[in-house]
Amino acid sequence: MHIPEYAHALIRSELPTIPTSRQVGMVDCCLCNQPFEDRLPVALGPTPESGLFGCHPCLHRRVTRARRARDAALTQDAEQALAEAEAWRPARERHLVRLDRVRQAADAVAELSGGDRAEPLQLAWLLVSLESAYTWIPDAPEPPADAADEATELKEERFRLDLAMITAREAVADRLTYHLLNEAQPAEPEMCEEFECPEDCSGRHDSDHIDCGPDEIFEDLLRHGITVERPKPEPPSRHLLALLEGAGSEEKRTPNSGIVAAAPDVLADFGIDADDTDVLVSAAAVGLVAVAWREGPLDRIHAADDGPSDGEIFAQSVDLYRWARAALLAARDDGPEELLAFVAIASDLDLPWAGGSPFTLRAVSAPAPLAEFIQHVDDRVWFTTEVMREQGWRAALLHRSLTAALQAPHHFGLPGWPGAVRTAMERLAVLDRSDAPETLTDLTAVETALLEAPDELGAEALDWISRQALFE
Repeated sequence: MHIPEYAHALIRSELPTIPTSRQVGMVDCCLCNQPFEDRLPVALGPTPESGLFGCHPCLHRRVTRARRARDAALTQDAEQALAEAEAWRPARERHLVRLDRVRQAADAVAELSGGDRAEPLQLAWLLVSLESAYTWIPDAPEPPADAADEATELKEERFRLDLAMITAREAVADRLTYHLLNEAQPAEPEMCEEFECPEDCSGRHDSDHIDCGPDEIFEDLLRHGITVERPKPEPPSRHLLALLEGAGSEEKRTPNSGIVAAAPDVLADFGIDADDTDVLVSAAAVGLVAVAWREGPLDRIHAADDGPSDGEIFAQSVDLYRWARAALLAARDDGPEELLAFVAIASDLDLPWAGGSPFTLRAVSAPAPLAEFIQHVDDRVWFTTEVMREQGWRAALLHRSLTAALQAPHHFGLPGWPGAVRTAMERLAVLDRSDAPETLTDLTAVETALLEAPDELGAEALDWISRQALFE
């Protein structure tokens, strides 16, 4: 009897570890342990004359089972490959449309440069917005292995776009060169405030000082009577959706505006009123502390022998919430750079922590990822500043409020905190507090402190509360 390769592993897995003498002597089947009698034994090795033997019915059943398992696996692999290809093709089509639309815009700019339909200064701004659209083109989507041949068109279309951009740049440069030779462009220092230039700026601005976004070129061309259909917005990527669920690290990309648009409905499910600015700022502050400070490298610092206790982390997170809230409020009027104040406090290695704790990050003696911790805080706050810069102050609040709702729905500063305090106080009232710090004696005062300023109870008291798991 021939045993196919795909069945070998299954049969080997069912052979007895310690065979009987009858099985070795070719008297009993090693699989069903029944005498062969008139059934023909099949040698399973190690040689045709010695080792173990099985009967035809047992081996036939196992070969059939192995074949079915193999066929099922092949079917599953084929279905997965088909699903990946079907998911990739719409992304490919969207990317091709984006490349084609920007190429058409580049051709239009080149055409305008050769006539008198646009003034030189208008052409300069057209080139700026065209360059912005070109820069905003995302990387080409990676095709699955089975669809690699279909990615050729993406490369060809990108090459055509690059050629069109070269033509547009040369045409605009030629027009502007002769214009500048005859009429020098006057300096416009009043623009410096808009571009946030340094004080010694001459008033001259290069195109890399300005970012009009991915779609301004289409609006600008429309003013000149040229219509190029605007590509549709990119849908939220899996990575960004994972970020909102707290399932991944934030790279230096800002979230799709569609996610922010849906945020109020999501926040409402967590009891956060997105139309109440005070509530929204508090929720965003909680989210900023959670994602920039609490998660990531701090867990390894916490695990060190001389790392901070649960109570010290509790107290410090409350204090940082206040700093985050103040920074977010300041950013409304003075810009996203105000969040750097929060970065300075959150990543200060020598600052004693809140709650009367003497702990400082630099005091951790065991190898600790302090450099990684500082970079982590900086990267996550950078992400929030970019959202604020590109989509506005409210969009940044909505995004960080989503972080809070998904990662810390009952943290101090959120609408769910009073309910969490009530539950904790009910548990605390029935506990033996003989070994508790003195600050936990007066339950009324404890409840007031938890509601208004938990860190004022002190790190030691918060550590005792954490050990009792009152907020879990």
